[in-house]
Amino acid sequence: MKEFNYVVNDPLGLHARPAGMLAKAAKEFADTTITITKGPKTVKATQLMMIMGLAVKNGDQVTVKAEGPSEDAAIAAMEKFFQDNL
Repeated sequence: MKEFNYVVNDPLGLHARPAGMLAKAAKEFADTTITITKGPKTVKATQLMMIMGLAVKNGDQVTVKAEGPSEDAAIAAMEKFFQDNL
């Protein structure tokens, strides 16, 4: 299992547009489970409505985890996504 922590810098937080892009990017790694955790809540990164339910705001820290055969590539892609979009 690979993971990283990220503090969201987007003024709007993890809102609909980047959440949709995130879910789409996570679906490329079908053989690997990618999760996002904020506080006590953990959701799969492929589930758009669940991501929105985390209500991630600017300044919030999230933990992204990847577990499975493609976890190295998945965590690298997720880390790049967060840095580029959030």
